[in-house]
Amino acid sequence: MDRLDCDRMFVAVLDSGSFAAAARRLGTSSGQASKLVARLEAELGVQLLKRTTRALHATEVGQAYFERMRAILEEFDALEASVRNASGAPAGRLRLSAPLSFGRMQLMPRLIDFARAFPDIQLDTDFTDRTVSLIDEGYDMAVRIGTPADSSLIARKLGEARVITVAAPDYLARAGTPTRPADLPGHACILDANFREPQIWRFRDAAITVDGRFRFSNGEAALMAAEAGLGIVRVPTFIAGESLRAGRLVALLRDEEAISYTIHAVYPPARHLAVKVRALVDYLVSCFHDGADWDRGW
Repeated sequence: MDRLDCDRMFVAVLDSGSFAAAARRLGTSSGQASKLVARLEAELGVQLLKRTTRALHATEVGQAYFERMRAILEEFDALEASVRNASGAPAGRLRLSAPLSFGRMQLMPRLIDFARAFPDIQLDTDFTDRTVSLIDEGYDMAVRIGTPADSSLIARKLGEARVITVAAPDYLARAGTPTRPADLPGHACILDANFREPQIWRFRDAAITVDGRFRFSNGEAALMAAEAGLGIVRVPTFIAGESLRAGRLVALLRDEEAISYTIHAVYPPARHLAVKVRALVDYLVSCFHDGADWDRGW
């Protein structure tokens, strides 16, 4: 075990408040985290942490060591990043988090092209609808939809995500076509539980409460139910675009659409942004600078 690994783990433990959180941040196990800190204490010949069943705290000497070592590690990381930037060769492991459906349907083809263009970058990508903590869990960056909840992160706009109301032609032939939002409570509605309030469908000038037999925690599943003629659904256009172009679904109430959600690439602030992160952020910005291709052709 390298001494630098021990120092990084010690700082991460005090920053995050636990061995488990520090282990997640640095991509290892809680057991390994405890071993690294124990080895550091053995090498220094002092106790750095007071451990109880409920919490851990730094000793007086541990707190002093933590404050000095955290500053040293920040300087070391800044130096490493500046050297990498100067080399002009993006390389290393890059941990990315992105929403599940957007990641699978829209990011994945672009990440494949990025991987071909930058063969020295190892992509470690987590597609999840959970909002991860970039710093505590050790992510380099994330793609987020909507206003970033963490104002401490740097955000670069990638594009817009519209939300649209759609149904299959055969459902509309059976049940009729709603012409205004107020018609929706009389229809079979499919709920996408990814929205904060799945039963409240928000339009430009109205918020309508709907109900239905089907509720899914995934927009693609909700879309499949709509394609099967089971009802009307509201989903992002990055999910529905292909089905709309193919005629499997029909867009409804387009003049009543609410405002769209902004798609951002977000990353922690740093004195020197790692060149691998800058490479991916710049690449994604270039991919979407002409607008969303999922909104074209329907």
